[in-house]
Amino acid sequence: MTRPQDTRFFGHPVGLSTLFFTELWERFGYYGMRALLILFMVAPASTGGLGMDVMTAGSIYGLYTASVYMVSLPGGWLADCFLGQRKAVLYGGILIALGYLLLAAPDVRIFYAGLCVVVCGTGLLKPNISTIVGQLYSPADPRRDAGFSIFYMGINLGATIAPLICGYVGQRINWHLGFALSGLGMTFGVIQYWLGRRHLADAGLHPVPAANLAAAASQRRLLRNALLGVVAIGCALAFVHLTGLLPLTPVLLVNAAGVVLLAIVVALFAWMLLGGDWTPVERKRLGAILVLFVAASIFWAAYEQAGSSLSLFAERSSNNVVLHFNFPASWYQSLNSLFIVALAPLIAWLWIRLGNRQPSSPAKFALGLLFVGLGFVVLVFGALLSAHGARVSPLFLVLTYLLHTIGELCLSPVGLSAITKLAPARVGSFMMGVWFISISIGDYLGARLTSFYGALPVPVLFGIAASTSILAGIALFLIVRPVTRLMGGVR
Repeated sequence: MTRPQDTRFFGHPVGLSTLFFTELWERFGYYGMRALLILFMVAPASTGGLGMDVMTAGSIYGLYTASVYMVSLPGGWLADCFLGQRKAVLYGGILIALGYLLLAAPDVRIFYAGLCVVVCGTGLLKPNISTIVGQLYSPADPRRDAGFSIFYMGINLGATIAPLICGYVGQRINWHLGFALSGLGMTFGVIQYWLGRRHLADAGLHPVPAANLAAAASQRRLLRNALLGVVAIGCALAFVHLTGLLPLTPVLLVNAAGVVLLAIVVALFAWMLLGGDWTPVERKRLGAILVLFVAASIFWAAYEQAGSSLSLFAERSSNNVVLHFNFPASWYQSLNSLFIVALAPLIAWLWIRLGNRQPSSPAKFALGLLFVGLGFVVLVFGALLSAHGARVSPLFLVLTYLLHTIGELCLSPVGLSAITKLAPARVGSFMMGVWFISISIGDYLGARLTSFYGALPVPVLFGIAASTSILAGIALFLIVRPVTRLMGGVR
């Protein structure tokens, strides 16, 4: 593990630079593709799109984004038990690059295959690269949260550039060429990661030693049962489709994914809280993770609509003109990342400046929920003004993304850091996969809400997101102290 006194990368371990740029290119690929995905699916076939209705496109979008994070669970487990985080990140990056290149093919069947390959690659990369970041610091290192904020800034540098380049090329030149640029970005990321691996010392190099895997058998049973459940649901869906009892539609697949997600979450937390070879302190900390998990799921259900309902609002209801230049609707998705690049250093400095006086992790989560809810309050007013077909000022979306960004910086990097501190070391990557399941649930719930875009009045749709987030934030504020006690000295 890198020594705490390593300060060669802006006061942080030099290995952070390797991970910083790897995730920068991974997020370039992801957000470049996400900026185009739902717009490509609803675009008329005459313009090269798939010509889907919003409910079908929203269902596919939700199934894809939920699956990306759902497979982080087995991805983390594979790294813990077999590959080590270092190899998992490398193999995941290669798969992601291949998947984006498949999206560039004009055949819709290859397009769907590309989505599946990206899902598998992201499941290997996402939980494990975050775990390696945590391994660069000792548990008591006060730079830890700031390090994750810097890492998060690297993520968002890539995410800022991606919609501007991939979005413009995809919407104005060729959809599939835009997807190909995402694959090129991930290829750069893999090359950079391989060349910079020496800076990571032994962080993430090996699987967890067998002597420290007391919970490995129960993990295997848990994943085996989950896999059997997924296979059973898949067989049932194939049976009803082949026999003609029920057509296998994207909406049906999303409903089935909801059942799978619910079963996974119930099994996970039953194992975490009732089973496992945990010490009393570890079991209490797992209870705190459950509370943060629920809060994060609600946050992501609102926040992750940036690529769906907010993108549709930008395309259909916003006046996308600045200085007589009519810019693509996908460009709005750069705003969040641009604000993060600007604000992440300030937030990181603020946490260090406050030291032990900074809010606890649950309090930061509550702030995140309040800010994302306020962002949707702004959009409620914008949607009311555009209810009769008028196009509203881009400032509505700009202010919404600003508020969402502040909320994200209060919750997401703090959540990554909290998991690395609260999770038992022997299941570190597995628990990081659990954290990403909260994003999967949020994506699923957000997609279900987006599927009603147009069916429900848009102000009502945004009002549901606003009220749910704000009420959840208030509720979390009320239980901050008992949750902090469960964390056993971790803030």
